[in-house]
Amino acid sequence: MSEWSELQLGELATFKKGITYTSSDYGSEDSGRPFITIKCFIKGGGYERAGLKYINGNFSKEDRLLAGDVIFSVTDLTRAGDIVGSPLQVPSFGEEVYAVASMDCMRIEPNDAVCDKDFLYQRMMLWDIRRQMVSCSAGSTVLHLDTKQVPRMVVIFPLDTKVQKKIARILQTIDEAIEKTQALIDKYQQIKAGLMHDLFTRGIGPDGQLRPPREEAPHLYQKTPIGWIPKSWEVSKIRSLLARLILTDVQDGNHGESHPKKADFIDDGVPFVMASDISDGEINLEDCYKISERQYQSLRIGFSEPGDVLVSHKASIGFVAMVTDEAGKVMLTPQVTYYRTSDDVISRKYLLYFMRSPLFQHPLKKLAQQSTRDYIGITAQKELRIAFPLVLAEQNEISRRSASIEEKLNTEKSYLKGLNSIKSGLMHDLLTGNVTVEVKSARTDV
Repeated sequence: MSEWSELQLGELATFKKGITYTSSDYGSEDSGRPFITIKCFIKGGGYERAGLKYINGNFSKEDRLLAGDVIFSVTDLTRAGDIVGSPLQVPSFGEEVYAVASMDCMRIEPNDAVCDKDFLYQRMMLWDIRRQMVSCSAGSTVLHLDTKQVPRMVVIFPLDTKVQKKIARILQTIDEAIEKTQALIDKYQQIKAGLMHDLFTRGIGPDGQLRPPREEAPHLYQKTPIGWIPKSWEVSKIRSLLARLILTDVQDGNHGESHPKKADFIDDGVPFVMASDISDGEINLEDCYKISERQYQSLRIGFSEPGDVLVSHKASIGFVAMVTDEAGKVMLTPQVTYYRTSDDVISRKYLLYFMRSPLFQHPLKKLAQQSTRDYIGITAQKELRIAFPLVLAEQNEISRRSASIEEKLNTEKSYLKGLNSIKSGLMHDLLTGNVTVEVKSARTDV
């Protein structure tokens, strides 16, 4: 059985702060060195490429970072303490290419005799170390870690480096699966964005294929206030559609004087949907508040039912979802508008996907920018336009293809969520010694 002991970080490694710099030192990707800044850290640990910058100059060997090196944040941009103490492992930037880190970071140089670098990186993601980092940080507007305290911080650590390496390999296997799944999600996101653009600007022709681009067949398209769309489509303001398409008047959610109070919420009942409960085309039924059937019947204001398309128009603006059969009837806050239509003129599914497309989202967000109250009123919403094929079969095919790519995306997101859950459990068990990891001894023939 492997022995674990309480050790100070200073017994396991030495520490060196990143370089001091000014914004004038920034370079380009072509001429500069990869420069890791505070914005490269993910909350809790991990690398965010979007935060990478580049810096000019040549740097000493002590400042150079190679793939696999471990650094952690010693600053937080807020007082929340979400980033300070979070580690990352330097990615590969190419053969013989080194990176440097800013003064907001601290490099860890493990003592190889007692500490495996990959294990230490995983171990530093547990909250017990980060809690010590936060407690040793102070600042009026941002947090700064007192780095002199880092070597004195205590961690429970396995004394056998073979055990450390085996645990690190187990967690790295999960990390690789997470990374591959995230890459697939990113790929599907790009495919989805391109497909949605094509579907809602080119549509599906009689041959069942996307119409050729306007540049190749200009006679198939018409110019409208929301851009070029097929000639066989129609574009109308919502206020015009209300009468023509039996589209129920846009409602302002629960806008009456009667409104559920915090004491009215129960664990299981009719969902009470707020803007924050809508994301990625779905309603988060697990986290939203619930009210009793009796109270729902007594209020009956701002209620919605399966098939209605919900749009958040206050605070978090532009999130769209459909009320499903699983959700059943729901009650809405004043943050949410619902649209109701019959499938014989504009398909409900088509309405859902169109309202999530740039043709609807861009004008909606523009209205939000023009508002001084972070709110889009009903009158303003009625001025928005909807473009749609006059043939229902085309609407249905557009919806089917949109749903198909979204299903693939959601499958991968669900898988990623499961992987993260598995890793979280493994980290707690393996990195604290709760679950014993045995390492086979090297076999010796006598």
